[in-house]
Amino acid sequence: MKAWEKNVREVVPYTPGEQPNEPNMIKLNTNENPYPPSPKVEEAWRKLNLSAMRLYPDPTADMLVKAIAEEYGMKKEQVFVGVGSDDVLAMAFQAFFNSEWPILFPDITYSFYDVWAELFKIPYRCPKLNERLEIEKNDYLQRNGGIVFPNPNAPTGVELSLENIEEIVRKNQDVVVIVDEAYVDFGARSALPLVEKYDNLLVVQTFSKSRSMAGMRIGYAFGSEALIKYLNDVKYSFNSYTMNRTSLALGAAAVRDRKYFEETVQKIQQTREWTKQELKKLGFEFADSKANFIFATHPRYEAKELFEALRREHIYVRYFDKPRINQYLRITIGTPQEMEILVEFLKKYIKK
Repeated sequence: MKAWEKNVREVVPYTPGEQPNEPNMIKLNTNENPYPPSPKVEEAWRKLNLSAMRLYPDPTADMLVKAIAEEYGMKKEQVFVGVGSDDVLAMAFQAFFNSEWPILFPDITYSFYDVWAELFKIPYRCPKLNERLEIEKNDYLQRNGGIVFPNPNAPTGVELSLENIEEIVRKNQDVVVIVDEAYVDFGARSALPLVEKYDNLLVVQTFSKSRSMAGMRIGYAFGSEALIKYLNDVKYSFNSYTMNRTSLALGAAAVRDRKYFEETVQKIQQTREWTKQELKKLGFEFADSKANFIFATHPRYEAKELFEALRREHIYVRYFDKPRINQYLRITIGTPQEMEILVEFLKKYIKK
């Protein structure tokens, strides 16, 4: 080891889903939206003033913050935006999780949480999901330094009821509780109404899933004015210009097209429910997903075997080689045509 390496902060990095680039592939492994963004996004893109790109963007991101606040009936002072919800969450970890007590998040959940905790040297504990892959509310009523969990959870797709979320927030008012709602638009109830009741609640959402803009990297959060001020303090101490001009303009256009957003979400929900029925016929087992994916296992087939068989056919799903979930596949909901091809392959494979 070289002398300077002794001072390197070593972490085990987050492993993103595979990003293959093949003709005619079916990509169902990273929970992307199979439909394009709103047509209003393309209109906004064509109207961009390219000469203005020589100038820094608005550090307050006012154009986007205002559009989000208006759409959700909030004040601008209750909205924070960042470069994807990962950026928002990372800043929230730095801003709010500074107690000597461990933060809490599920043992099976979004795998960036433990990466940030290790990176920022935050102690943490991971209460286990129950046998039905559900969060146990009572596990989050112990003393802690903060709480974070997705709803619906990832990669399981299971929803925690709004009543249970409120009890967790109400009984932990001495710490910040973060509800990560990356998939909430696909059928779960948002915790957003609780923001007005509890000043310790931060609700985080993203444009990457339901608004078809994973490539643009836009995330946002709702919270009390005090929470948002603290988040902005961290942002301005790290990078004042987190959002570029293109993201601000296109994001504002997307959030204002509610009709297209609702139509797209409905199509994905309908395809998800069809896929559930077809997978059940083939013997797959899974919880009732409220997300844009299904977390499925088959009692007679190894998940890794199925994953590799699908991959050979250029059908990509997500496999997690981790304890308790290494017999599951996470299958993103694509277009009806893509899901039909997936199901037809599985029918032939399972009959072998």
